Amino acid sequence: MRDTLLPSPPHRLPGGPAPARNALGVGLGLKPEHFQEAWTVRDAGLWFEVHAENYMVDGGPRIAWLERIRACHPVSLHGVGLSLGGDAPPDAAHLARLAALAQRIQPALVSEHLAWSVQAGVYLPDLLPVLRTDAALQRIVDHVDQVQQALGRRIAIENPSHYLPLEGHTWSETDFLAELSRRSGCGLLLDLNNVFVSARNLGFDPLDYLTRFPHQAVMQLHLAGHSEDPARGAALLVDSHDAPVAPPVWALYRHFLAQAGQRPVMIERDAALPPFAELMAERAAAVALADAAAAETAVAA
Repeated sequence: MRDTLLPSPPHRLPGGPAPARNALGVGLGLKPEHFQEAWTVRDAGLWFEVHAENYMVDGGPRIAWLERIRACHPVSLHGVGLSLGGDAPPDAAHLARLAALAQRIQPALVSEHLAWSVQAGVYLPDLLPVLRTDAALQRIVDHVDQVQQALGRRIAIENPSHYLPLEGHTWSETDFLAELSRRSGCGLLLDLNNVFVSARNLGFDPLDYLTRFPHQAVMQLHLAGHSEDPARGAALLVDSHDAPVAPPVWALYRHFLAQAGQRPVMIERDAALPPFAELMAERAAAVALADAAAAETAVAA
């Protein structure tokens, strides 16, 4: 949606200002189609996440809307363009714009991907997989350190989706992410839909993956929907973010809660957007699961 099609953002909050920061419970991805409703709703623990690159601008209605919503709810910045897994350091201009946005919005969380998208100055419209070697690990540690120094804060790195096996890995993904966190001081964003999609496509056990994942480093969770590849069907799942959270992904969420307890969790929906009320209903399901897990833990204690 072009900024010129957005309504002018409101200048005053309905019913007076709400606290700018509440405890991060279950959040939603924020899209321009839902700005008005996101600005109005006041559910406890609600927060919103945006793709940082859509807001790295000096002015206009889009950033004005984000500032209004940030006055009511915590906001998270989720980057897709730093190419932390690439051969070159993060682009200095891109990183400066991200730092300026973070300074302006003061997000509750900042995250990026274990992936690359730039090669020899050419930008590719995808998050491409990293070969997990010692050299790659040190390179990504250096890149993450550059970002954290520029932002003056700890960031979270997201586990990727996989579609094809790559030859030449010398680290398991869980060990690679754990060591990345240990060396750089970054946190981790555990995307449970990515775990399920990758497990189906590559043929590993998602519950074993979760057991081996470094829980202590997890700053945030993602839940999302996926789809089947148009040509290969169920033999190849795509991390499409265009459907409700699937039952197996809800099961992984319950498993994580039982193993590691609650974390801030966000439901991603980037295409085939439903009405805001449907997203809020899906959020309510995530809240109920988290509350039930907390109650079970309290009884066990």
